Amino acid sequence: MNLEAGLTAAQWLESRQPEMLALLEDIVNIDSGSFDKPGVARVFRRLESFFASHGLETVSHYAGGVEAAISVTVNRASPTGKPVLLMGHCDTVFPAGEAARRPFRIDGARAYGPGVADMKSGIVMNAFLLAALARYGEGAPEVTGLFTCDEEIGSPLSKDAIAHFGKLAGFVFNAEPGRPSGNVVTGRKGGVFFNMEIEGKAAHSGANFAEGISAISELAHKVVALDALTDLDAGVTVNVGLVNGGLSVNTSAPSATAAIDLRIFDLEQRESLVGKIRCICDRSFITGTLSRLDITGEFKPFVPTAQSRRLFELYQAELGAIGHKAEAEFSGGCADSGVTSSLGAITLCGTGPVGGKFHTQDEYCEIGTIVPRGQAVLNTILRLAHTQW
Repeated sequence: MNLEAGLTAAQWLESRQPEMLALLEDIVNIDSGSFDKPGVARVFRRLESFFASHGLETVSHYAGGVEAAISVTVNRASPTGKPVLLMGHCDTVFPAGEAARRPFRIDGARAYGPGVADMKSGIVMNAFLLAALARYGEGAPEVTGLFTCDEEIGSPLSKDAIAHFGKLAGFVFNAEPGRPSGNVVTGRKGGVFFNMEIEGKAAHSGANFAEGISAISELAHKVVALDALTDLDAGVTVNVGLVNGGLSVNTSAPSATAAIDLRIFDLEQRESLVGKIRCICDRSFITGTLSRLDITGEFKPFVPTAQSRRLFELYQAELGAIGHKAEAEFSGGCADSGVTSSLGAITLCGTGPVGGKFHTQDEYCEIGTIVPRGQAVLNTILRLAHTQW
């Protein structure tokens, strides 16, 4: 794309801010928790309608009989540069009914509502980027937008689609929210999520106490052992975030469960810590208990490279050229950028609009960053078409 056409595409994005906010309102007002697959599908359909209005075809991707993702590709098979992948997830952490309780609203320079920053504003930004590239994209690389259903729980269904497009892509922009400072994310921890089930033996806690085997007591021993694996200096954390168990107050607990969150910097730490967690699970601190451990979700770490640093610098320069600033930032949170970076795609994360207080009732998006952050990604993509790597 020549310089004049590039400026036209950026100007077109700027002229579409009211439409961006209208689309954002529509999808924020749709409940789409990770386990609410009909709700996520409604977000998919709204996006599908948007793309159809711009003459773009949407493709659905299924896993386990569930619509796990939709994709849109523009400039297909372009000979210019390596393919680019724009990523984003349509699910949120919020329960059904949350959108009705606190629907989308604008207060001053900020928009509020469930998932407004993490990451429905990024979804909207990517959708309009694809429309701009379809309209003005002659000479630009092939660009695919991928919109997924379950990132907040480790992408168990959408991971295959992410891996498929990640293998094809030379570059990836993941529109997770920009940090409150305006920074983008150039590295992330990996995460492994476990469910542990413990079996004990029920008995009346008064009349037959000695016959009982408490799964809750066994769980308590395991929690202490798991907590001891945390090593803040090494960047390793183990958190038992959910526990459940027991039958009644006067019965020794026949069962108990725990949900465990492991965060690591690299795959070597992952192998070591998963092994240690399995050992704790397999050990019976109380004779007669049995335990089972399952991995329920996983994010690979997003490890920075010299090439990803160079991609950030190109983006930083384009953002600076339109009067906005961003520095590189490492995040302890996980994201699908870990999948694409592990496959060799040069990846940048946190390229979405700036926001804050994610996963809370006070979550917000800075409205004034939606267009410029989109323009920065757009102009970086145009630069990639003419940059040697």
